[in-house]
Order: sequence, then C-alpha cells, then structure tokens
Amino acid sequence: MSNIIRNDAVRDLARAFEPFREFESAFGWPKLRHWLEELPNEPAIKLDVSEDEKAYHVKAELPGVKKEDIAVDIDGNQVSLTAETRRETEQKKGETVVHSERFYGKQFRTFTLRQDIDRKAAVAKFADGVLELTLPKNGGSSAQRISIQ
Repeated sequence: MSNIIRNDAVRDLARAFEPFREFESAFGWPKLRHWLEELPNEPAIKLDVSEDEKAYHVKAELPGVKKEDIAVDIDGNQVSLTAETRRETEQKKGETVVHSERFYGKQFRTFTLRQDIDRKAAVAKFADGVLELTLPKNGGSSAQRISIQ
C-alpha cells in the first residue's frame, strides 16, 4: 500500500563509528558514541489507513501539535503530512533542565495510495491530537494543500 522509509541519521552516524572501535579509547569515541545513542529519536507520525469503495480514511497521531501547525499536501495519489511542535520555555529562575525527552521540531510523513485522490472533496479534521483525513478516490493530477477544520 505505501512505501514508507524511515531514516534515523543520528543512529546511522553512531553505527558509522563501529569500524573504528580500536581508536575509541585514544580519541574519546566511547563518550561521543554514547552521547549519540542517548539522543531521543524524532517521533514518527503514526498512521492508520483504511479504505472503502469511495475513499481512503487516514488517522494520524499528532500529540502536542496545534491545528495551525499541520499541513496536508496531496499530489495525485501521494499524501504528505507535516507537523511542527514548538518549544515552550518552562524554566524557572534558578532551575536547570537535567534531562528532556520531549521532541520539538518538524515531523514529516509521506505515503502513496493505490488511486489518485479527489483533492477538492478531501476533508481534514483535527481533534484531541488525532488528524482524520477522508480522501475520496479518483481525483485530478495537480498538487494542492487542503485546509484543516
């Protein structure tokens, strides 16, 4: 149904250091490798995709994202989701952050469906951290961004 490829550049970089294990102690590689491996992964947008005779139905988890920070682009049978989570400063005077696992930044996910989408009839709704898309089948071929209700 979809060709989804996930690249994790930080973990790939840490794996790239593997052939140089003999140099680790001389150049401080263990600390760098440990630091790279401890970085939090960018969260992937989790999807459920179903279909009926008339449309595809997509549910995407986007916790902590505001509606205005989500973009849905459709080009033929390809759907792209982009969501941005912004950092909010919560530091209090005299307080230092010791550890943080919450992700701040952009998430991006693209997937391909079997049939083109009718972009003009596509509907996007966002509530409680879940984006719901109704994507009617057999649309045109030019790219278009849809608004989220």
